[in-house]
Amino acid sequence: MPRIIAIDYGLKRTGIAVTDPLQIIATGLTTVASPQLIDFLKKYCEQEPVEKIIIGEPKNLDGSATHATLPVEKVIERIRKALPHIPIEKADERFTSKLAVQAMIDMGMKKKQRRDKAKIDEIAATILLQEYLNHN
Repeated sequence: MPRIIAIDYGLKRTGIAVTDPLQIIATGLTTVASPQLIDFLKKYCEQEPVEKIIIGEPKNLDGSATHATLPVEKVIERIRKALPHIPIEKADERFTSKLAVQAMIDMGMKKKQRRDKAKIDEIAATILLQEYLNHN
């Protein structure tokens, strides 16, 4: 069964999570520099079957667009051009970074480890994907 990938896109770094082949559990995959995202996705999709890409859609509390919404829309278009056969869905990413930090605290990670923004992005992508799986 193909996997589902989740992306927590940022201007500098992008957290990536993936499902297991049965699409039950989300697992953090990696964090990549955002300019390398498309190349990473192409290589990954050559090695693993991917059914769908979920990308976090930044929103304000009232549901309106944020300063990060336009860059996400632009990267969605780039992904669609690079991987036209894979559908892309947007998912509300509000609070995923805060939940990621809280998860790190709950896991007992030291303060220095919790400052690792790349790890936060990867965990945020994992939370985004697991929430998607839970609702579908």
